[in-house]
Amino acid sequence: MSTTGSPRSEPADAGVAQAPDPHRWRVLAVCLTVGFVTMLDVSIVNVAMPSIERSLDAGPAQLQLIVAGYTLAFGLVLVPAGRLGDAGGRRRLFVAGLVGFAVTSLGAGLAPSDEWLALARVLQGASAGLLNPQVVGLIQQLFAGAERGRAFGLFGATIGVSTALGPLLGGLIISAAGPENGWRWVFGINVPIIAVLLPFAWRYVPRAHPDPSARQRPRRIDTVGLALLALATATVMLPFVTTTGVDDDPQRWWWLAVAALVLVLVALWERGYQRRTGAAVLDPVVLGSPAFRRGALLAMAYFAGFTAIFLVVTLFLQNDVGYTPLQAGLVGMPFALASGLSSWLSGRWVARYGRRLVVVGLVLVLAGLVATDLVVRAVGDDPATIGWSVALAQLVTGAGSGLVIAPNQTLTLARVPVARAGVAGSMLQVGQRVGAAIGISAALSVYYAGKAAGAGGAASTSSALLVTIALVGVALVVALVDLRARRARPEPEHARIDGRGAAPSA
Repeated sequence: MSTTGSPRSEPADAGVAQAPDPHRWRVLAVCLTVGFVTMLDVSIVNVAMPSIERSLDAGPAQLQLIVAGYTLAFGLVLVPAGRLGDAGGRRRLFVAGLVGFAVTSLGAGLAPSDEWLALARVLQGASAGLLNPQVVGLIQQLFAGAERGRAFGLFGATIGVSTALGPLLGGLIISAAGPENGWRWVFGINVPIIAVLLPFAWRYVPRAHPDPSARQRPRRIDTVGLALLALATATVMLPFVTTTGVDDDPQRWWWLAVAALVLVLVALWERGYQRRTGAAVLDPVVLGSPAFRRGALLAMAYFAGFTAIFLVVTLFLQNDVGYTPLQAGLVGMPFALASGLSSWLSGRWVARYGRRLVVVGLVLVLAGLVATDLVVRAVGDDPATIGWSVALAQLVTGAGSGLVIAPNQTLTLARVPVARAGVAGSMLQVGQRVGAAIGISAALSVYYAGKAAGAGGAASTSSALLVTIALVGVALVVALVDLRARRARPEPEHARIDGRGAAPSA
């Protein structure tokens, strides 16, 4: 996309108040809780799927929509929510998203049918999509330098731990409430959490944007661009989120041709709108950064592999090994603990090691995934051995994952101006959501296709794990390319994450 007429690029921390916001760590606590709850709902539903299937008599396609509808709506809302937040409405959108998430969670818990549950999940995902760009924008707005690295480190730990803890918490809830209605409490538990969180959000989330120039700029909203981008996102994701690998209609893949056409229209419209107004939704200042583009591609590939791991392993442990939801959730505990610890440490290490830290993390993730695949092939569905073996392999995967998510987010957004933090963060997350939808659907398709062909649970699971290994391998290649580019053209000294700037050298 052409950058003709694009506004002049500002320093990443331009507009940050001279005196840091005294409530910034309280705001971060609110943001981390929101991030935990919204990302938890991506994975907590995994262990509830057998209960939902029995309770609502849902088929494979309906179950896929219940899982993927959340991700689809999440991705559709991210960019417009980020743009509106950057225009000065972060606090209002934050509170509205919290209320919407609580109401839709209650609706999901009370759903009388699989159709109603799928609809509630779509609306719940839209509320999460409204919230998450404000979280990223607030971190970028309130923190600078080394503090920003630590804040994103905590945010990355929250994402990793919530995704890994989802199956365990879901298993605990279903065990306590019973298999018939326990799945309802998996969604309903969000309501009291949001009720406690709302007063703190109202009290501490800043009312105004700290950058006077952002408030003085015309608040143009590129509605046509937003609509076209939403349509492009939907048409890319639809064939993947509705794929189960069993009796799928091949006609669905024509949606990708529609997506390609819509993307051409997006590029043409955005180029003209930027030339006329300088306020295109796909901000050329953001897209003009090669580091941002590489970081976004890395995140997309990694989330495609990372998110699919838990669903595939959980299905194998419950459907093939015979584990209860709680037992299946406990297998993921080592991943959660290792990911949380390494994410916390990565916030301190990213200033020193930069992209090298992400490369090391991806190598560890690949090692853990290969070990998991070998364990599944060797042990099979022996319930006495498989749980411990997978848990140990996932310990390595979790340690690596914590070194990927937060450092990549910090490095990718390092040179993004604060006034564009929300839209940049949302563009990054759209890639993550699209990647997650593609990865989950590809892995599930391979898993169910293997089962339909008569392959055993271990063989089907191994095939699905090979898909996740390939996707994480793509992320590693992108990370190595980015590392080489950063070494060839290092950032100036003032731009490093050392407490004075925002970006690392490598």
